[in-house]
Amino acid sequence: MSPTGISSSSNKPIWYFLLFWTILNALQSYTLELHGDEAYYWVYSRFLDWGYFDHPPMVAIFIRIGDSIMHNELGLRLLTVVTNSASLYLLWLILKKYAVEAKWFIAIASGLFIFHMYGFTTTPDSPLFFFTVLFYYCYQQYIENDKWSLALALGIIAACLLYSKYHGILVIGLTLCSNIKLFKRKSFWLIAILAAILFMPHVLWQFHHDFPSLKYHLVDRSEKYDISFTLNYPLGQLAMAGPLIGWFLFYAAAKVKIKDTFIRALVVNAIGTFLFFWINTFKGNVQMHWTLVAYVPLIMLVLISFKQSNYPPKWFFMLTVANTALILFIRFALMVQLPFVMKVGQFESYYGFREWTKQVHNIVGNNYVIIRDGFQDPSKYNYYSNSLKAISYDTRYYRKTQYDMWPIEDSMQHKKALYMSEYYEPGTTTDSLVALYGRKWYTGWIEDVQTFQKTEIGVLSDIRTAKPGETISMGLQLIESRIPNVGQSNNPTSLEACFFQNGDIKLASKVGSGIFSDDDAIIPFKFKVPDKPGKYELLFSIRTIPFPGSKNSATIGFTVK
Repeated sequence: MSPTGISSSSNKPIWYFLLFWTILNALQSYTLELHGDEAYYWVYSRFLDWGYFDHPPMVAIFIRIGDSIMHNELGLRLLTVVTNSASLYLLWLILKKYAVEAKWFIAIASGLFIFHMYGFTTTPDSPLFFFTVLFYYCYQQYIENDKWSLALALGIIAACLLYSKYHGILVIGLTLCSNIKLFKRKSFWLIAILAAILFMPHVLWQFHHDFPSLKYHLVDRSEKYDISFTLNYPLGQLAMAGPLIGWFLFYAAAKVKIKDTFIRALVVNAIGTFLFFWINTFKGNVQMHWTLVAYVPLIMLVLISFKQSNYPPKWFFMLTVANTALILFIRFALMVQLPFVMKVGQFESYYGFREWTKQVHNIVGNNYVIIRDGFQDPSKYNYYSNSLKAISYDTRYYRKTQYDMWPIEDSMQHKKALYMSEYYEPGTTTDSLVALYGRKWYTGWIEDVQTFQKTEIGVLSDIRTAKPGETISMGLQLIESRIPNVGQSNNPTSLEACFFQNGDIKLASKVGSGIFSDDDAIIPFKFKVPDKPGKYELLFSIRTIPFPGSKNSATIGFTVK
């Protein structure tokens, strides 16, 4: 018996905990509006495919299943609520082998802030969390029992990990690094081959769409280095582990003794994942929750370490109670919409868009809505209007999104639409729509929409340097346009060579309308380079009045000297 009188093998307190956890997450899901990312993934679910611009498709399947049961916030988050509770139970089953106390499992699991986040928020991290835990559950058994049935299960789970989020490759790769003897098992090759076959449709999707996800995550997301990225990373991880107990959890995990192959896998995964994303801070800002897969081995290492060292000091349990109480207070504040929490960073996106959608819909009726730069706002409108009438116009100042690939843009060509922007654009936006919490959109009607976001332009010249103010010529060719008659726009249209520095446009040289009248033609495009020497990013943009212009070519490094 444990000091608390609860047997380490007893499931009864775990069932009570999971019941409370599930009810809490269901209530949170039902009462809280969608985050902008969740709404974006709901639009994913309207266009089921083997891949998307930003992520693999598992999150779309999660949402499609729940939303088909009921179209409300709980429906969208239903599988997240269910699989999150199932994940915690599987963690408990894994840890029973190490005689972990139910008291401490509940105290630590309920204290990890990141576990609370993905108890009700449906993003690619939700299925990633579930399949990561399921992977460890089956892997623990596979280490001891070389069975073909377990290999079959692991092959399917490995594919599901990759279909959830690309971070799943860390779980698979680091586990292999921790146990290279697996390569000697015949059954291991069933895992590898089966996972590769099952994941092949996504690879083919990437190939047929010119690998948009790889370009976005490996190139487009790169940022100019800021030392704050690296310094803030450990602070963010402590917060994700628990605002009051995070520091002690990392300390306890570091003290664990590696006594078997499974513990070694947990150590390698935890260290490898945290280290991988720390290194990524030198490439750009790393969001705190990207390390979610590291907290699965971390919680197990902490609890195993507790058992090995006869549990932590008595004061730590009281600290876990205070830590969990703080998190529950924040969650309660989110549910009842206490003013202070509604103004905090990411939390703002959870409020006001149901009413905002009604305001916009009362203006536009059944017409289309075009919102400048940003996938969250049009996605919120689509979800709360239960339609597909809104798109993001991703300008050359922003980045591409899945809206540049969906057929929504095709359906609104030459239709009437309301254009909305958070910037006042003279001659285009004349009215303003003020939504809740101080956000303002300038609006204007467009009677004949014509956009070219899907048009791709190839650069056939290798000129990458020029003298200040020099006029140069580059050969350009239309690679693809799913919107016909690129050169026959009813609105004033121009092709522009845009030079950027640190995200700011420095010069846009243009040629008049009538571009690409022949889709197969190669046109020599003459344009002027900036007068000021320096390194620039050059891209070509098709601009149709009244829109600011979209990204229609790859970005090219260009030097003026």
